[in-house]
Amino acid sequence: MERKPVVAGQFYPGDEATLNKAVDACLSLARDKAQAPTLLAMVPHAGYVFSGGVCGRTLASASLADTILLLGPNHTGLGRRFAVWDSGVWNLPGIGVPIDAELADSVLASNPFFAADHDAHLREHSLEVILPFLRRLNPEVTVVPVSVSEYSLERLEQAGRAVGRALKTFPRPVSIVVSSDMSHYISHDQAKERDSLALDAAVALDPENLFRTVTDNDISMCGVLPMTLGLFAALEMGATRGELVAYATSGDASGDYSQVVGYAGVLVS
Repeated sequence: MERKPVVAGQFYPGDEATLNKAVDACLSLARDKAQAPTLLAMVPHAGYVFSGGVCGRTLASASLADTILLLGPNHTGLGRRFAVWDSGVWNLPGIGVPIDAELADSVLASNPFFAADHDAHLREHSLEVILPFLRRLNPEVTVVPVSVSEYSLERLEQAGRAVGRALKTFPRPVSIVVSSDMSHYISHDQAKERDSLALDAAVALDPENLFRTVTDNDISMCGVLPMTLGLFAALEMGATRGELVAYATSGDASGDYSQVVGYAGVLVS
């Protein structure tokens, strides 16, 4: 099944040439390329004028596999709690990114919580916004998008560890890319303070602490559920190191620091 883009011309440019130019400008912000293979990258998913720099710098600094498991939040409330898009292609302006059906089958077989489901993805923007970066970095990239909306830490751990074991034994290298923004609609200083608590836990590779820190401190990190799952998976894959590559808020782009959204880029190897 083909998925049509739903936020082209809104979150990012709606024509291929302008989109490529915008993505290339963001990717050019990278500094050092990671030497070790990247097991997991976390990047934001807002409009490119706000979060594109953090996303581009982080992904261009990563050492990603050709095959990507995408984990994102569910903003719409539609579909299953671990919803896997298992076949076809995700279209973008002028291009399409193929779904890796072999990896999708492996994810679905890893744990019964995962289910083939398109409804969770049809109107969801969080993974779509990241795809132009991955496609620009690697024209041969294949992906498996998964929407995560399960609030049980126990189930997130079970699913995460199961999929991590599946990725570790998959016949090809796989990287995980998690989509998440950080704090929403508080001041710039408040966002930095709260987000640092969550990011400290993420960089320490402590998914349980990340989940509880976000919950206990009422941090409006929209991708905490997929990031929790992703960290459990990365640990099963042998992760030993986390790094905060970039942090910004929407105030850095708009000049309005009274009500911001936070954006972070994290790499795990």
